[in-house]
Amino acid sequence: MTKRNRGKGTCWRDRSIAVILALGLAVPVFAESYDEHVAFDNARVGGPYHFSKGSVIAPSSFALENGALPVDARTFHSPPNSLRLSWTSKTGGGWQITLDVQKYFRTASFIGDTLSLWIYAEQPVGQHGSPGIFLTDATGTTTTTIPLLGPKPDIPARKWVKIRLPFASFVDIIGSISDRKVDMTRLAGITINQSLDDGVPHTLYIDDIRVEDSKAPEPADPPSVPEGVTAKGYDRHIDIAWQRPATPVDSWRIERSIDGTPFAPLGTQKGDIARFEDFLGVSGKSARYRVVALDSAGHESGPSKDVTATTRALSDGELLTMVQEAQFRYYWEGAHPDAGLALEIQPGNPNQVALGASGFGLMALVIGIDRGFVTREQGVQRFLKIVRFLDKADRFHGVWPHYLDGRTGKTMAFFGQYDNGGDLIETSFLMEGLLAARQYFTRDTAEEREIRDTITAMWKGVDWTWYRDGADSPYLYWHWSPDYGFHIHHPLIGWNESMIAYLLAVASPTHAVPASLWHTGWASRSPLAVAYRQRWSKTTLGDHFTNGNSFYGIKLDVGEGNGADLFFTHFSFMGFDPRGKRDAYTDYFKNNRAISLINHAYAVDNPRGFKGYGDNAWGFTAGIHSGGRPRQADDNGTITPQGALSSFPYTPVESMKALKHFYRDLGDKTWGVYGFADGYNETDNWFEETYMGLNQAPPVVMIENYRTGLIWKLFMSNPEIAPALKKIGFRKD
Repeated sequence: MTKRNRGKGTCWRDRSIAVILALGLAVPVFAESYDEHVAFDNARVGGPYHFSKGSVIAPSSFALENGALPVDARTFHSPPNSLRLSWTSKTGGGWQITLDVQKYFRTASFIGDTLSLWIYAEQPVGQHGSPGIFLTDATGTTTTTIPLLGPKPDIPARKWVKIRLPFASFVDIIGSISDRKVDMTRLAGITINQSLDDGVPHTLYIDDIRVEDSKAPEPADPPSVPEGVTAKGYDRHIDIAWQRPATPVDSWRIERSIDGTPFAPLGTQKGDIARFEDFLGVSGKSARYRVVALDSAGHESGPSKDVTATTRALSDGELLTMVQEAQFRYYWEGAHPDAGLALEIQPGNPNQVALGASGFGLMALVIGIDRGFVTREQGVQRFLKIVRFLDKADRFHGVWPHYLDGRTGKTMAFFGQYDNGGDLIETSFLMEGLLAARQYFTRDTAEEREIRDTITAMWKGVDWTWYRDGADSPYLYWHWSPDYGFHIHHPLIGWNESMIAYLLAVASPTHAVPASLWHTGWASRSPLAVAYRQRWSKTTLGDHFTNGNSFYGIKLDVGEGNGADLFFTHFSFMGFDPRGKRDAYTDYFKNNRAISLINHAYAVDNPRGFKGYGDNAWGFTAGIHSGGRPRQADDNGTITPQGALSSFPYTPVESMKALKHFYRDLGDKTWGVYGFADGYNETDNWFEETYMGLNQAPPVVMIENYRTGLIWKLFMSNPEIAPALKKIGFRKD
């Protein structure tokens, strides 16, 4: 067996979203996820590591960069980088640095009984020079502090050494009067701090921090050599893909050669994804690649056969297709292997299927079939898996919950005990996608008939009237629980993402609500509705549904404040085509365009002076770290690329500028295996590695609606939609 070649400058490495073998129909089952063990492998970008925070008290010293740990790209255990700790501990001083291993929205629990990390020292370090380390869980409960070196008396210079710290060892050597109960499955923080004041300068590099199971058997044989490696050049990057084997692989090392130079480590990919993006930054540049597989013990395969690709300049249309195909992969390659549906976030809980994100993903899958990213037969087989799973999954008066366990189809009450029933908004997003798919699979085959018939049966089974909480209720309600009823009691009141729920409820062929609910619920002007809008928007502007004010010279008919998050203009409008239609309040296409233009104008104005905003850098909408709304009180410097990209039907010129900037100028930091990651913040040097199911599909769908109108045509062709619009009072504008 061979071991990884670990040394200075020679070794290697989020939520997205793995090449599924051949047709993508059979996926090997991995017992545990990479994300259930890895606390840190590599930083997305150089400079200060965003997920760290340090402090120092003189006369001690500690090298921080903007208050954070520096990322080092020259010395690493897994490519392309590690974290550098440089300090001198002196009497009377102190320092500490904390790593955030939750990273805002971690849904996967850690599995194991031991914390492990690799350390590389510039000079030998003994116990007197060892810093301390303690752990914190998600509740803020902390362990005691123990030496970072653990039981090792010292570590040599210029050699990577693995340190193992059993969780049971995090107790004081002289005992403790408290009985701390730290939940290591919810490990949130790792803090390294000053111990003895030896007064000697030290530099350590830390890499590959994991939670391991000490009882897990070591793999007996090294992994097989990766097969089926391909490389394809795009405008500024090369996409490398390979076959995923039937036996578990912990991670992959990607190696690159440019201009005939020896192969060198380029990056690391976690084992359940068989794809890697190398952003070269220019067109017309060639490179060779090969891939090495590694198991959890560090045993390496031999290198794969090498492949070569060259970047090439793409037209605007080709750039749009590139984005659509990459983000489509979240729902194709990154889907749950049993359910075929979208995961809530990647990296995250590998079994947390999100119903709303899956509805958006269904529309993305239809586009993937139509554009030839996969064959129609592949798509049919995937949709059969999906509808069969959904048909047997938990429903509550026909309504699915927010999350399902992809293995069992059972409800996951992620948001607490009262969230154990039906979620009408998530179901509406799912049904939006299902109804579009029903109109796409129209061929007279047994498989496509089954898809259509199953969707129709599920559509008829949604009891929209039940979610009124009484026959006289003027509102639809978001949740219902079999144990707690309407305890959450959240009415659906617009302007927000709930428009599609009212449209589908009026359109239902079996459990339709009166069209009057469009006006008493969605567009309600009742005291409850006014207070509701004021509470979440913190403004009286638009609190009566209609607005009428102008922002940056752009008049807004409907919406709180200056229009709010961009996803309000996307989620309900991926299926519903608003062009040329007006209800009693507005033409929603024009209103959505106004909101998008205001959003763009806010970025140009940049009232809080954040780095990176401008004519080609905008998009304020919901995301992992995003304030969402384009107003100073919510603005934290974060841009979510999906906001501008999903606005293509409304703002094609401004959206194309943003696409080119996100990709050509920032692509080495923003582009990944599932297209653009969730968000970035140049002021904070934060570039997310996470992909969200709710955000990856809208650009795929809305770009297609801009290009061909495909999903709009499909959804609107459902026979129940036009009569519902007529009942509501829509008319041609």
